[in-house]
Amino acid sequence: MRRRKWSERGEGQMGCLVGLVLMAIGIFIAFKMVPVKVKAAELRQEVIDQAKAGGMRSDDRILAAILRKAEEDNLPVTADQVQIHRTANTISVDVDYVVPVVFPGFTYQWQFHHHAENPMF
Repeated sequence: MRRRKWSERGEGQMGCLVGLVLMAIGIFIAFKMVPVKVKAAELRQEVIDQAKAGGMRSDDRILAAILRKAEEDNLPVTADQVQIHRTANTISVDVDYVVPVVFPGFTYQWQFHHHAENPMF
């Protein structure tokens, strides 16, 4: 019969503890980052929708709709960060903003850029 070594008895619990700590850190980061990403995706969709309807709406209405959506989602977007450009047959909407994500001892500045360009009919 073969004699077992100490490391084979299943008594090593340090690896499990390290795994649990890493998993807790990952969950905490996801808890902070996922809501920001979801809100940014909602604003991106609003930018796309407003660009699609650009032929029927004025720049002021487009700007107001984007700022309203940003305010609903608590995103730090100002009128200066929204650029609307029209040519003879296209409209492009660009939104650049930074969302600070606060972690213990560190604040991550997450930069977003949304761009939508559509033909006007």
